[in-house]
Amino acid sequence: MPIQFVLPFSKLGKTNVDIAGGKGASLGEMSQAGIPVPPGCVVLAGSFDQFVKETGIDKKIEIELKNVNPKNIMSVDAVSANLRKLIKNAKFPMDIGDEVVKEFLKLKSPFVAVRSSATAEDSSAASWAGELESYLFVTKQKLLEAVKTCWSSLFTPRAIFYRIEKKLHKQKVSVAVVIQKMVNSEIAGIAFTVHPVTKNRNHIVIEAGWGQGESVVSGRVTPDTYVYDKKTGGIVEVNIGSQRDMIIQKAGGGSKTVVVPSAKQEKQKLTGKQIIEIAKICERIEKHYKYPQVIEWALEKGRFYIVQSRPITTL
Repeated sequence: MPIQFVLPFSKLGKTNVDIAGGKGASLGEMSQAGIPVPPGCVVLAGSFDQFVKETGIDKKIEIELKNVNPKNIMSVDAVSANLRKLIKNAKFPMDIGDEVVKEFLKLKSPFVAVRSSATAEDSSAASWAGELESYLFVTKQKLLEAVKTCWSSLFTPRAIFYRIEKKLHKQKVSVAVVIQKMVNSEIAGIAFTVHPVTKNRNHIVIEAGWGQGESVVSGRVTPDTYVYDKKTGGIVEVNIGSQRDMIIQKAGGGSKTVVVPSAKQEKQKLTGKQIIEIAKICERIEKHYKYPQVIEWALEKGRFYIVQSRPITTL
């Protein structure tokens, strides 16, 4: 039986972290549970393993990682730069590339989001989220290059440090890549199904900003913060954040940062009705997983989409 390099979300679930990574498995799981997830597929971790083997760079990677001295930041940076260059310059295997493009075409979308999904990711004890990279508004022309860059993000200085810190450097860590129909969001953000500060389990905290959610997730902007009460089904707090810039689509692909129009800078992002709508979706996700979640969401043309959910690791 031929090796499968790519699987659509409809064929993946929460038990597939070993092949789809935390992000890929979670998106598959939510798709199957009827959560509004934009369609997509996962370039399985086996594809990365096959790539390093086929191009003969597996041994070089091992040697480089042995040279890491975690006490010397320069050594980590040097190893990271060498490994990323090694992957960038290696030829993309045609059999894998053909399958990736075939699945991309099924999405019937000119732009996709391409995100790394590590196979050691997002157990409630260890979260790789934020250690690996994501690319927005990727076109067909840039697709394989973006997949390769996601593979190489397994070796950013932060990811190498994280691996040593969590004692994962002895075990095999691979990386899958999520390819998902791009949501061109007017508003996006993050939600916690338990209050991250007070630890109140009846409160959902929703953060919202203009444009793409990356600016909220990375902490680049001060978002609106809304607190929703699960028991009463009402909004108990609204704090409006002043937002000066936002991330939006660049004409031919990729993203750019622009200034928020002055009339919108001090304006509340979501209406009361929308706050309740996204809170209820988040409640469904928490009920499905039976564990508090941190959820990334996006709003495009009045419709909410969930682009990621993972366990809250700090409780």
